[in-house]
Amino acid sequence: MMLMKKTCMALLLLMLTSASAFAQFEKGKKYLGASLTSAGLSYSDYDEFQLGADITAGYMFRQDWMLLGEAGFDLRKGDLQTLYLGAKGRYYIEQNGLYLGCGLRYLHNFSNFNDLQLTPEVGYCFFLGGHITIEPAAYYDMSLTDFGHKSKVGVKVGLGYYF
Repeated sequence: MMLMKKTCMALLLLMLTSASAFAQFEKGKKYLGASLTSAGLSYSDYDEFQLGADITAGYMFRQDWMLLGEAGFDLRKGDLQTLYLGAKGRYYIEQNGLYLGCGLRYLHNFSNFNDLQLTPEVGYCFFLGGHITIEPAAYYDMSLTDFGHKSKVGVKVGLGYYF
């Protein structure tokens, strides 16, 4: 009998947490996020260890649809290698917390090249409370100027705040 009460209470709490998480994907919500990219978990033509970071800000313009702006950088061997600015869109699948995103990014590399990249990604929003998320994602930064050598595949982990 006690086990049944605990199970019912756990299910009720899970339903309440899920309902508050899905409410974050409503029209008019805002978003701030930061993530670590690469961190040795990406693949490109460069063999050295890379570490990147970005910040994003977004606005939910429709139920489950968000527009985002992003800015970030990549380090290689402790030196600043690239800076980038971009815009992307995300579609949230409310039933399971997954999101699909795609954007366009302008990248400046300090070894004298500029690039335009298409940036598809798939990720998951794991809500720690009503507003804070951990967001792991897999991404592909597809170079439009040199597809074969400057494209990159990887995973990233971010923190998000929905308000």
